[in-house]
Amino acid sequence: MIPNNPEEALSSQERRKTDRKKLIVDVEFEGGDATGISNTRDIGIGGLYITTEAELKTGDEISLKMTFGGQEFAVNGVVAYVDEGVGVGVRFKDLTYDQISHLKRELEVD
Repeated sequence: MIPNNPEEALSSQERRKTDRKKLIVDVEFEGGDATGISNTRDIGIGGLYITTEAELKTGDEISLKMTFGGQEFAVNGVVAYVDEGVGVGVRFKDLTYDQISHLKRELEVD
């Protein structure tokens, strides 16, 4: 659950509903007033964490593009939480069946 007040901290359990695996890949992102290239720190079926100093806010819509498992992966998401000056957690939005299948296969989850 995302708090009503973006200043409220989320526990790791509240931040994500699915487990994440450490996976570091380059990612292009665009959202809020920011655009750039960064890398992931971890990724799961429900979202990912990217390292960035870009000024993104909780609730910002964000588009992401990356390649892993030999396949380009483009997805939209919402910034779920911000670690100021370090990175952001992103919750995926509107994943297709093929995207979910690709994530499950590459992350080796059911």
